Amino acid sequence: MASVRLFTLISFVFLIFISVSESKVLEPHVAESFNVSLIQRLGNTCSYTVIISTSCSSTKYTRDQISVAFGDGYGNQIYAPRLDDPSTKTFEQCSSDTFQINGPCTYQICYVYLYRSGPDGWIPDSVKIFSHGSKAVTFSYNTHVPESVWYGFNYCNSASDSNVLAIGLRRIVIILLGFVVAGTTLLL
Repeated sequence: MASVRLFTLISFVFLIFISVSESKVLEPHVAESFNVSLIQRLGNTCSYTVIISTSCSSTKYTRDQISVAFGDGYGNQIYAPRLDDPSTKTFEQCSSDTFQINGPCTYQICYVYLYRSGPDGWIPDSVKIFSHGSKAVTFSYNTHVPESVWYGFNYCNSASDSNVLAIGLRRIVIILLGFVVAGTTLLL
């Protein structure tokens, strides 16, 4: 009986560890090797609607300079420098700003990075991107963007990414552990 309780306790600790590990994969991060000079400027041009929402935790207004870069898993990238404009009240607290951005045509958007430079510490809530022929994609931030680095999400290689594979394997183990715990409990 004690061994079943110990096994159950270990299983729950393992489940909590897995849940924490999975949530960290979905958090924004600094793009260590992202370089806007590699962005393509050739080929067909498509239009994108980008909605950037500012967090209610952000300062009332910002003097920060904000840029965005996004793209797909095939190297098609779009870069929009200096979206900020204090005279038009962009990036105010608890607001959303919509931008029409032109760039090379992409497949499904799977990454976005924001670049912030300035003294105010602007905090985005989310970035939503609408593109031609693809479903809209939303990236949730609601955290401070560090100064002078590209900061965001990259889900482009998620199908082959070892983190995603590890998460899938962990889920299978969790399901199997659930069956073992349930079966052991029924035998008692």
